[in-house]
Amino acid sequence: MGSLSGILQRPVVAASVVAIASLSAELHDKLRPSRPFDTTSVDQPNSLICSTETNSSWVSHISVSKLTNLSFVTRIRVPVPNLTHCIPNTGHNFVPNYLYLSVASFPVLLDLYQSAELAKIPKPTTYPHSIPLSSSSSEVVYRWHLPDPSSIDITGSSDCSSAKSRTVVVLLGWLGSKQRHLAKYADWYTSRGFHVITFTFPMAEILSYQVGGKAEEHIDSLVNHLVEWLEEEYGKNLVFHTFSNTGWLTYGAILEKFQKQDHTLMGRIKGCIVDSAPVAAPDPQVWASGFSAAFLKKQSVATKGDEAANEPGVQASSGARTVVEARPAITEAALLLVLEKFFKVVLNLPSVNRRLSDVVGQLKTGQPRCPQLYIYSSADKVIPAGYVEMFIQEQQKSGREVRACNFISTPHVDHFRHHPHLYSSQLTHFLEDCVLTGCKSTS
Repeated sequence: MGSLSGILQRPVVAASVVAIASLSAELHDKLRPSRPFDTTSVDQPNSLICSTETNSSWVSHISVSKLTNLSFVTRIRVPVPNLTHCIPNTGHNFVPNYLYLSVASFPVLLDLYQSAELAKIPKPTTYPHSIPLSSSSSEVVYRWHLPDPSSIDITGSSDCSSAKSRTVVVLLGWLGSKQRHLAKYADWYTSRGFHVITFTFPMAEILSYQVGGKAEEHIDSLVNHLVEWLEEEYGKNLVFHTFSNTGWLTYGAILEKFQKQDHTLMGRIKGCIVDSAPVAAPDPQVWASGFSAAFLKKQSVATKGDEAANEPGVQASSGARTVVEARPAITEAALLLVLEKFFKVVLNLPSVNRRLSDVVGQLKTGQPRCPQLYIYSSADKVIPAGYVEMFIQEQQKSGREVRACNFISTPHVDHFRHHPHLYSSQLTHFLEDCVLTGCKSTS
């Protein structure tokens, strides 16, 4: 498969600028709904439960004709990743000469995402086993987090402590996530005696993705590191904890490499936790929602869950609550429209479709025979709950041990922040029953 950089650059930048341009009062007046958003009354308890619900699409209600007068800008700086292992710098030109799509009528995307990030780059930090992307950037490919010393039984009398010390939990981040976003999850595991690796992809590497390129070299580096650690001592194991479709697909790529390198490595994986995923079908709306959330961050509707509220003048019936569904702002609706139409083209390109099919096929039928835990929400605006439940059913039919919990009203990859106690209990029970068999934690 050739480079996706040219495929992604032009329309994504254009789409980003659509969001900026659509802030104008004129466009706001044109697209403003003529009536308030509808609310849906659902008869369910206030407590969190595991249940089945579905989401609906709102992108299709915006017409392309309403976007024709928008102007565009063309500046973007993309960070140049560079591993300690001397991965070559390919420069800033991510536009291949051989590929120009019908969406190329948008101006060239070259510097919008990075310019938005420059003002908030954190100061460099140092962690053991950190692999930096660049000498000028504080971002790293992955970090190794050691167990909290207070969680280690130095007497060696605890079988549970010994099992944890021989287990590495690999956290695979979502699209646009950084190391600091995964820190709270890493802290949860290290405080309980586990080794942790946090792995993230910078947005620039997603936009410039190509087979055999930097992104896959980073995965190779992680795989080689894991293999070396597993081979140091008998009895060492892995647990994967993935976030959104990006983390889940990264997990699939790792499984592919394990299978090719040494199929016995699959047996060293003792559990997989999937947070806010998966969507196994190449759905343009899902991809558009994911990229929109990555670009807009806290301004995105994906960061907002469904909230209980009563409409003015309407009395809620006993035992029921009125749920107000979060809707996208005008800016995001415009961005979503462009991205969705763009991904309808991209996901049908033979090379793209073939690569995705390979990884998803691995995840559907080639996963290790370890227990799986799915954490998701009916209020997720990026990954519809129906897709997750469909995949769960397929895995159960194939004979795998699967657990699942629907958090009902929490946003995409934000379940832990909203309900830390429930999230913690789900992880604790899963690890005790499925990963640390014969060893019950007191945490």
